[in-house]
Amino acid sequence: MRTIRHGGEHETEIRRSRFICALERAGGEDEARAFIAERRRLHWDATHNCTAYVLGTHADVQRSSDDGEPSGTAGLPMLEVLRHRGLTDTVAVVTRYFGGVKLGAGGLIRAYGAAVSAALDAVGVLERRTLPVVEVAADYLLAGRLESDLHASAHHVRDVRYAADVRFDVALADDDVAAFHAWLAESTGGRAECTPQGETTVEVPVDDPAG
Repeated sequence: MRTIRHGGEHETEIRRSRFICALERAGGEDEARAFIAERRRLHWDATHNCTAYVLGTHADVQRSSDDGEPSGTAGLPMLEVLRHRGLTDTVAVVTRYFGGVKLGAGGLIRAYGAAVSAALDAVGVLERRTLPVVEVAADYLLAGRLESDLHASAHHVRDVRYAADVRFDVALADDDVAAFHAWLAESTGGRAECTPQGETTVEVPVDDPAG
């Protein structure tokens, strides 16, 4: 699954109406509702504060609100953008200040969806990956070069501990543990030990958030 890199906002103007989309990460419905309430307090004088959020490991919590816009013209298109991008733990609030020109149902759907899309492009997206973690043990003569090789690789060095030997906690770049064992054996001449340590979740930037 994916989520936004960080919170932020982006403003667009469509036929004299201002659309301000604010995004935030949320770990649950209480956090999402608190963010929505904050935005509504901040923009108490706006014509509408429409909302959508997707939460949970499997994106199983999905809510939206049109906040007075015609049914299905605001919250739902906002939610569809979050779904299309594959996002979770993300809440969007689009504040509209009416500019005097009515957009019609189709225009509203396009405007609210575009506001969320533009904001997502502005803040960026991360991909969450569950990766296996291994502990690699090596003697001090080998550790310096091994650490350099690990940092130069696609793997993620999470911790380094120094005792009788040097131990690295490494989150693998993919779930191919056998391939890592082969790489490690080749890199160290078979002089390093590798022990599975479970799994972890990492967040990796996505170059094309719409892809």
